[in-house]
Amino acid sequence: RGPMDAGGPSQHDRKGLAAAFGAYIIWGFLPLYLILVQTVPAFEFVGWRIIWTLPLCLLIALFRKQGGELRAALGNRRTVGWLALSASLIAVNWVVYVWAIQTGEVYAASLGYYINPLVNVLLGTALLGERLTRPQWLAVGIAAVGVSLLAAGAVTTLWISLTLALTFGTYGLIRKRVVVGSVPGLTIESLLLLLPSIGVVWYYAQTQGSSFAVSTELSLSIMLGGVLTAVPLLMFAIAARKLPYSMLGFIQFLAPSIVFILGLTVFDKPLHPAEIACFACIWLAAAIFVWDLVARSRKQAARQVFPPR
Repeated sequence: RGPMDAGGPSQHDRKGLAAAFGAYIIWGFLPLYLILVQTVPAFEFVGWRIIWTLPLCLLIALFRKQGGELRAALGNRRTVGWLALSASLIAVNWVVYVWAIQTGEVYAASLGYYINPLVNVLLGTALLGERLTRPQWLAVGIAAVGVSLLAAGAVTTLWISLTLALTFGTYGLIRKRVVVGSVPGLTIESLLLLLPSIGVVWYYAQTQGSSFAVSTELSLSIMLGGVLTAVPLLMFAIAARKLPYSMLGFIQFLAPSIVFILGLTVFDKPLHPAEIACFACIWLAAAIFVWDLVARSRKQAARQVFPPR
């Protein structure tokens, strides 16, 4: 394939762009929701999250008449095998993320998703044959400098950031390559994780008492987790199939930036010089990346209106 942006964003599906922005905005504000369920242990919460995601996915698949596609995917061993791997990756990602937010490691979680776009660019160029322009490589370099500055001051929590970045980056790559729709894919992932999730929930019910039985408010908050899991993941799966993986990575800077701001305001975490420098580098990189896409889009539009003779 040619340069990632050859032809500019006009050739990229607008539905994919809308889905990407929608997913990352929801994920950016997810820590606000996690405040509602902060008394629920991370493992138990992820168990409930999966349990309540499955029926929602089945309802959506039924509404969209995707039963045949779902059955076909379940009958394909290769597809199920890849989805088992992607399900495992997203489960690890969820547990680490929820635990990080619950324990106040908001910036470590944010850093993980700042590193993730660089992982996407690496995977996109190394495995998918995507090519970046010089301005886009400049943006990647500036972003890498910013992430390095922040990582240098967060060595003890760097494992959180790296786990989040690598698990989600690999998850997205698998979902981009596996030939299965967003709804059937997430439905199968949830189905594969259902028995382990029931086991985790049962364990907590037997040893500590089920969080689902504490109060009506907490039970409803836990159930809401199914919606807040399914909707952005479905959007992400759509975006991953329709957009170059490198571009998807740079749009992702939106989510950790929102988390970063929440860390400053809602969670009242102190801001250090390295974090200020990282934030500045990330947004400079994003601005260069977007500027390059827009410039090339305009050139492409001009060529279509006034084609060369």
